[in-house]
Amino acid sequence: MTRATLDKQPHEVASMFDDVAANYDLTNDVLSLGQDRRWRKEVAKAVDARPAQKVLDLAAGTATSSQPFARAGAYVVPCDFSLGMLRVGKKNHPWMPFTAGDGTKLPFRDDVFDAVTISFGLRNIQDTEQALRELYRVTKPGGRVVICEFSHPTWAPFRTVYEEYLMRALPPVARAVSSNPDAYVYLAESIQSWPDQPTLAGLLQKAGWSKVAWRNLSGGIVALHRGFKP
Repeated sequence: MTRATLDKQPHEVASMFDDVAANYDLTNDVLSLGQDRRWRKEVAKAVDARPAQKVLDLAAGTATSSQPFARAGAYVVPCDFSLGMLRVGKKNHPWMPFTAGDGTKLPFRDDVFDAVTISFGLRNIQDTEQALRELYRVTKPGGRVVICEFSHPTWAPFRTVYEEYLMRALPPVARAVSSNPDAYVYLAESIQSWPDQPTLAGLLQKAGWSKVAWRNLSGGIVALHRGFKP
């Protein structure tokens, strides 16, 4: 079994997600106490996909996150660099155009997508700033980005409880439900080391995105960032 480290070597991260692909969606549902379904609904609302629009869902995994955009009538491209995830997704949704791709070097032309989105995947890409620039590159002028990512609770007492859950409660729960519990130790560490909400907003602006804003979900456990390409 593979456990990536915080230097996020692409082959280690991809291999780790290959290992957990089969039960990934179920495990996330258990570990988030069902909150992941609510978060994904909020992403769908923020993306606001329309019929005939082109949407890139980066780090889509098995494409659970892509389904709301497809149901809205958009042409959605689920993209991920874990072949194991893509295989599971293709088995479940054989009609979708699954694409293997690295977030730091996307296999798409400039100015292709009306909207680009990534949920719970940006922090697993080795070079965050390059990934944000790549998302910007493939978005049409006037298009939008929506990022849903674990963040930092804004209320200090709750933040303390949450961090205790991440490092103490999450690993034993993962051992009970995941095929690779060590992967979830990495995920807990990566959440703790991830930039806070204003810092990520600054990185988006640095990459060229305008009208950058965010809102917290579940008290800041998750943050939803949005921006537009001028």
